[in-house]
Amino acid sequence: MVNRMNKRRGSLKQCLMLVAGFVFCLAACRQNQSSKPSDMNNIPHDNLAFSSGHAAVNGINLYYEIYGQGQPLVLIHGGGSTIQSNFERVIPRFAKNRKIIAVELQAHGRTSDRATGVTFEQDADDVAALLKHLNIAKADFLGFSNGGTTTMQIAIRHPQLVRKIILASALAKRSGVPPQFWDFMKQASLDNMPPQLKEAYLKVNPNQQGLQAMHDKDAQRMVVFKDIEDEKITAIKVPTLIIIGDKDVITPEHALQLHRLIAHSELAIIPGGHGGYIGEVTTLTPETKDSEFVVPMIEKFLNKK
Repeated sequence: MVNRMNKRRGSLKQCLMLVAGFVFCLAACRQNQSSKPSDMNNIPHDNLAFSSGHAAVNGINLYYEIYGQGQPLVLIHGGGSTIQSNFERVIPRFAKNRKIIAVELQAHGRTSDRATGVTFEQDADDVAALLKHLNIAKADFLGFSNGGTTTMQIAIRHPQLVRKIILASALAKRSGVPPQFWDFMKQASLDNMPPQLKEAYLKVNPNQQGLQAMHDKDAQRMVVFKDIEDEKITAIKVPTLIIIGDKDVITPEHALQLHRLIAHSELAIIPGGHGGYIGEVTTLTPETKDSEFVVPMIEKFLNKK
């Protein structure tokens, strides 16, 4: 019994560390780069061609990558992550049938910072501005963890851009995570960031000070996090797929609450932890199989009339 309880505490701590881990950006040193599409370079990535660029939006240079062709699907990463650390394993699958637009938000990865704190509302506005820059009038959105909260804000603030959304381990209420999460956030330390996320950040931005700055900003965002009001959530009218893991830091009760508040929503609880169902880098093991990811379920939802 004691071993089982200790194992459960360890699993919860790992989830808390994952959600609480945050990183900064590479592109602070790239603010003078042009954001024109002509500056994008087609380069191979694990035999999958993609284009990349920076868009000057709302005072930052927002980094993005584009894969494939078809109906646009925007991928929005979680706190402390890069495009690759969240979505590297699933992008090739999605790109077979869709145009994938993967972004790195303010102060993350290769996107520059601004002299203000980070907010989910600002992130939503930045993504909306990117789509305008790319001449994309409407898209589907998949947001993981903090990216799921940003996706909700996009649906609330920019509904004209949204066809369907996938909220993967998204948080809308403080009650949606165990109470100890908030105590953990008040004491957040860079030392507690999962090493895989640190490595993913430093791979694209070898800037230790930037890493610390990103951590502190995003930790503060969670310390002051406020509930999204029910009225704003119920205003989301687009088809919505809500996904969590059965061992997620997001509680099943919270996912069910979102499902009840969003009229045209579906709910899926997948075996595993925070992000295992999309191959998030901290969840990968030597036994991980791509066939375990929820890509077919998401595609079925997106293709449904």
